Amino acid sequence: MRFTKMQGLGNDYVYVNCFEQAIANPPEVARAVSDRHTGIGADGLILIEPSELGDVRMRMFNADGSEAEMCGNGIRCVAKYACEHGLAEPGGAFSVPGQQVFPASMTIETGNGVLTVGLEMDDGDLVRNVCVNMGQPVLSPADIPVNLPGPVVLDQPIQVLGRQMPVTCVSMGNPHAVFFCDDLTLINLKELGPAIENHDLFPNRTNVHFVQVEKPAEFAVRTWERGSGATLACGTGACACCVAAVLTGRAERLSTAHLPGGPLYLNWCEEDHCVYTTGPAVEVFEGLWPHA
Repeated sequence: MRFTKMQGLGNDYVYVNCFEQAIANPPEVARAVSDRHTGIGADGLILIEPSELGDVRMRMFNADGSEAEMCGNGIRCVAKYACEHGLAEPGGAFSVPGQQVFPASMTIETGNGVLTVGLEMDDGDLVRNVCVNMGQPVLSPADIPVNLPGPVVLDQPIQVLGRQMPVTCVSMGNPHAVFFCDDLTLINLKELGPAIENHDLFPNRTNVHFVQVEKPAEFAVRTWERGSGATLACGTGACACCVAAVLTGRAERLSTAHLPGGPLYLNWCEEDHCVYTTGPAVEVFEGLWPHA
């Protein structure tokens, strides 16, 4: 299996060009290649496939082999790979309402529908930054899903390991549980992350985020990803944290999320109610995996 290792803000995946090769058992391959001791080492596996709905299709598998609906950092890398390896011809300009214009665009089919991305190139036609229209957040508990009452879940207390913790729930095509705190250094992510991910309130499990708001336009995030554990960045999670911070009156719609892997720029646009996220995409190395 020929592969390319790519990362967005340290959220790293093994990418496979399925225009040229087929993967018979993606969950098994995801578990094998993701292992950081006996495999390539990654947060999961992403397949880049032909699509009848977009320029390309992205399928994403977590490190435990489970398939996820969406990956915000992964989709930026898919756009970079598809553009630079000739899998898709970029289209016209892509604009963020009230913000910047990107000179080229692409559409990518995901488990959360077809999403449009904008591409920022350097002088050598290499993609440096990608802006993704992540769509509108889902706030209905039944659609997230989370088994809590009310039209939305904002700072609603739940029991976790014997303590009461207020949670705000958002879906960006995949479920997110957001917890605001005063000091991230006091959070035991390895203990709280899996306990919340697998909590009975979340029928499809959930991604878990702890957020410290530093000022109205900036916040820091630590993440426990569903199926992968602690990661350096989560794109959909940063979007969910932005939405949660705005809805609870803690932050502004235009903000920067400071993740362990670096900053991600967010805009929950009032005009179309979509969340736009902008960040880098980096190709690390190529290789051959002999076991797929």
